[in-house]
Amino acid sequence: MEPESSPTPVPGSRGRIVMLVDNGVNGDSRVQKQARSAAEAGWEVVLLGKAPGKSPQRWRIGDAEVRLLKVPGPMQRRRHEYRGARLRAPLAYHPGPLAASRKQQMKAWRADLYIRAAEAAAEGSAASRAKLLPERLSAKVLSRWVRLRLRQTQALEQRRKRMDAPLDRFTTAFWLRLMGKRAWRRLDPYLLDLDLAYGKVISELEPDLIHANDFRMLGVGARAKLRARAAHRDVKLVWDAHEFLPGIKPWDPHPRWHVAQCLHELAYSRYADAVTTVSATLAELLAERHGLAETPTVVLNAPEAEVSPEHAAEPVPDLRELCGIGADVPLSVYSGAAAPQRGLDVMVESLPQLPGLHVAFVVLRPKSPYMAELAGRARELGVADRVHILPYVPHYQVVPFLAAADFGVIPIHHWPNHEIALITKFFEYAHARLPLVVSDVRTMGEMAAATGQGEVFTADDVEDYVRAAKAVLAQPEKYRAVYDEPGLLGQWTWEAQAATLDAVYARLLPGAVRSYAGRTPEVTV
Repeated sequence: MEPESSPTPVPGSRGRIVMLVDNGVNGDSRVQKQARSAAEAGWEVVLLGKAPGKSPQRWRIGDAEVRLLKVPGPMQRRRHEYRGARLRAPLAYHPGPLAASRKQQMKAWRADLYIRAAEAAAEGSAASRAKLLPERLSAKVLSRWVRLRLRQTQALEQRRKRMDAPLDRFTTAFWLRLMGKRAWRRLDPYLLDLDLAYGKVISELEPDLIHANDFRMLGVGARAKLRARAAHRDVKLVWDAHEFLPGIKPWDPHPRWHVAQCLHELAYSRYADAVTTVSATLAELLAERHGLAETPTVVLNAPEAEVSPEHAAEPVPDLRELCGIGADVPLSVYSGAAAPQRGLDVMVESLPQLPGLHVAFVVLRPKSPYMAELAGRARELGVADRVHILPYVPHYQVVPFLAAADFGVIPIHHWPNHEIALITKFFEYAHARLPLVVSDVRTMGEMAAATGQGEVFTADDVEDYVRAAKAVLAQPEKYRAVYDEPGLLGQWTWEAQAATLDAVYARLLPGAVRSYAGRTPEVTV
């Protein structure tokens, strides 16, 4: 963490930007780069995120202030989850601590009876042991009764999570018909928890512009803008859409969650004064879905060409050393989110057909259940010694860290949102000058084929993946040579994207005075 000294604003100046993100900031390279570059360009920047624990946190990213807010979530449980269900599960305990308490009481009673029986046996008193028999029988019967009620309670909780019963489907349809776009309030009231936590702080900061990252923060930013308007303050709203919400694999399996997020996004997208996004394909989809007056501005999530001075001296971990292999051992790498839809299993399944090749997975949670599953499969195939699961490095070290590999892999499956994305690792691999092996998702597959920087394989097809991997290993310089083309990597730098984003801010705040001496980010080739 960096010291908390704040830039000194010019008295009476305008140009304060409040950025919103629905995470703990660490691990989100896009928002970190946004905050740093905007502050370098002279804007007064406060980045608000969500604290992972119960305590708020503060630090700095360059000249930008980061505040992680405590976000209580009492409404994460929907109202019906607090009510009993006498008709659906008459023996279930009422929601709350009672079920756990009754279970513990029965365990404690039987444990105490065991000790009392042991004491009676030690005293050699047959009468004392006999007196305990009725109570022991009662405890046995009541324990079975409590276990029956606990099973009903647990079954009810699972049904309420699935919400696939006819009554559940009816109530969801009822709220959709009755409230339309506003039904998100009933379907996922946690969105109101977020607004309560962030909204008060945004109002206190009195920003000139709110930059809302992704769909949940869009509503928070729009509601803050409406509150400012009611107080006769003009606040501009930039919505940075990271993905096409209808096409994502839902983060939350609750059947109402995805419906609620889509309604929430549709309800508040009209309040955005400008929209930015991560690819041209996504920009077109957003313009059509939300009826936008202009196509969103594309701000690619490209890596920084230059490391900031405070991080330049930090040693970069050696990828090959962490894998325990030498420079002559072939190594493939995947860096990014780890989930089944990311297709990482193809990299493990292919290893018996790729003798000598090692695989490095650089992921946020190396000990997650999914990574444990992949490690287990590697052991079954007899290739565990060639699979290495490593944690993230700081975003400013990613490119030099990955450069030690022989090729980078993007094996994602065909999900609607995957078809339209140019994801971060695509650009990170490019700046690391790695040949690519990319699944045939639309946007990235077409880009890799057009530039010649890698091979495209059929998603989730082990045999075709093996073909692609062998091709890049056979002629790596053929693919690396693409990066020597003038201007290719230059357009894929964060410095170039930061200049585009800065132009969006300047257009919305034409009379703004930057709050301290800054510079417009330069494009580095």
